[in-house]
Amino acid sequence: MYIAIEGVIGVGKTTLARLLQPAFEAEVLLEVFEENPFLSDFYGDRARYAFQTQIFFLLSRYHQQNNNVPNILAAGKNLISDYTFAKDALFAGINIKGDELQMYHRVHEALGEKIPKPDLLVYLQATTDTLMSRIAFRDRPYERQMERAYIDELNVAYDEFFSKPFDHTPILKIDTNDLNIIHNAEHIKLIENRIREALGLSPYQPALLK
Repeated sequence: MYIAIEGVIGVGKTTLARLLQPAFEAEVLLEVFEENPFLSDFYGDRARYAFQTQIFFLLSRYHQQNNNVPNILAAGKNLISDYTFAKDALFAGINIKGDELQMYHRVHEALGEKIPKPDLLVYLQATTDTLMSRIAFRDRPYERQMERAYIDELNVAYDEFFSKPFDHTPILKIDTNDLNIIHNAEHIKLIENRIREALGLSPYQPALLK
């Protein structure tokens, strides 16, 4: 079983992946983003550093997924990841233009053919105000220059991206605005139940959380 968790920056993907790990007895694959040397510059000047930032992420995500996902699944283990390889193209569509975007898409398409698809994509949703509050609360240095307009643009793009069939992968959408998965264990159980229901994994109770 392979579950991927998606959503805009600050929505709680990594936290949820870690908290769900015991329930599904799964390996966890977390996105490595602090190592991108262009990231802090990108948040300060998106136009100038977009292509370098995106290509670094693309290659980093490809190597991480290609080196780990097939081996974990081949060993018969469950896997939860806090990102998908395919969503990288979403960011590129926002940040890169013209010939650079065309070049990016050619590379992304070629690499994406080698990456296993998840059995379920859990899409966490939240309002832009909620996301900005969570980003401020965790206070990562390279996110302090992040503009609300950029997060709002991402929020719209994510909703559009996951509003249509996603690479033949079932999508489970969960509104997280009123959930506190860090301090309320019951909220974790509600999300776990929704995932079990979507995958047909017993035990679960139908429609506990919509």
